[in-house]
Amino acid sequence: MRRLWKGSAAVLSAGTALVLAAGSAPGAVRAAGTAVHYTGTLADGSTWVADVPARWNGRLVLFSHGFGPLVAADRPSEAAGQALLDRGYALAGSSYAPGSLWALGSAVGDQLGTRDALAAIIGRPRLTIALGQSMGGLVSAKIAETGRVDGALNACGIVAGGVDLDNYQLDAGHTVATLLAPGQTIKLTDYANAGEGALAGAQLTQAVKDAQATPAGRARIALAAAFHNLPSWNSGDAPPARHDYAGRQLQQYQWFAAGVLSFTFGARPSINAASGGDSAWNKGLDHARLLRTSANLDEIKALYRDAGLNLHDDLARLDAAASKQVEPGPLAWMTRTSQPTGRLKAPTLSIHTIADQLVPVEQENEYAATVRAAGRSSLLRQAYVRRIGHCNFSASEYVASLQAVEARIKAGHWPSTTAAALNKSASALSLDTPAFVPYKPSRLVVQAPHPGPQ
Repeated sequence: MRRLWKGSAAVLSAGTALVLAAGSAPGAVRAAGTAVHYTGTLADGSTWVADVPARWNGRLVLFSHGFGPLVAADRPSEAAGQALLDRGYALAGSSYAPGSLWALGSAVGDQLGTRDALAAIIGRPRLTIALGQSMGGLVSAKIAETGRVDGALNACGIVAGGVDLDNYQLDAGHTVATLLAPGQTIKLTDYANAGEGALAGAQLTQAVKDAQATPAGRARIALAAAFHNLPSWNSGDAPPARHDYAGRQLQQYQWFAAGVLSFTFGARPSINAASGGDSAWNKGLDHARLLRTSANLDEIKALYRDAGLNLHDDLARLDAAASKQVEPGPLAWMTRTSQPTGRLKAPTLSIHTIADQLVPVEQENEYAATVRAAGRSSLLRQAYVRRIGHCNFSASEYVASLQAVEARIKAGHWPSTTAAALNKSASALSLDTPAFVPYKPSRLVVQAPHPGPQ
């Protein structure tokens, strides 16, 4: 029996029945082909888990999970996790500290603390790559700015940051409430509890469902979809043609009907709780100017024309009804904790599906601009997957992307990260069928990030 850890719980995987609780005599039998499972708790109350394969290659994947229950996880999917373990990588990740589900106040420290706690047991990794998805993609982007990891892989990440997220969600909700539910009282900001956000999401969703039956309603839904940066591909083998405006609007509506607004507004109370208020604002916003940045402007103009509506009048209504002022404290907190600065200190690959309903692919455009403004573009590469849905990546896409980051760390320069090169690498893993595709995301439709006092 070989001593594998000191004072931490460990469970042997692959069905082995041996369980040792924390505080028991350190030691375990490691059967061939199994991984040892470790758990622990950090000083701030966050828990962590890790899995270390029998033939560890000295590399650690530090996984940051997305928005949701504060439960420790160390892999983006079971298939991806097993593929990485099979190739010798250790996996680790934390729950983040107890409190708000928007965990950016502690997540970076919790992840690095997890790495250090595991290293005290198994030895320091030769190489650590931060891998995060969704909100965790924002966490990994922030970790890449610390200089304390060797590389990062952001998957479907909120890489435009929490302030932009709050703002474009508010813009979409404001559009629905003002144009599709003018007789209702729908609370869009400054939630006191989770129930208020859930109610707002349900009201907004129902307003969209009711409006889809008329040409005027469909035109206004398309306007709300543009402000939400919602994809126009929800089902089928391919998105509707560029000028199939009715088809594009129908698929945008399907995202709304499936609960996008219920999810986003249901999540906002947690963000409010973390930041001490609402970092979003729309008072003084020029909605016409904002809309001109949308790739869907032609669709909206055509639908408004067919419905006999005046787009200018609707945009003026939105301007007049916009009343949410900047809250300096929450905005400062979100800017400090939840916005990438772009000042990368480790090579970073950011991957995204092209039809992501919760974290739009256009966030990658904003992130690239942020990194470019910081003078760190040489450290960033971005790649895209032709698939529908949030964080809908295959195991081979995760592994090939991570290996591209590792190759950059070792060589000091990037390997090819074209869609063809990544597909070739992913296919060689014999796991599944990858779907990387050449793609250039449009501009993110969102107001400027730093307004003056109002």
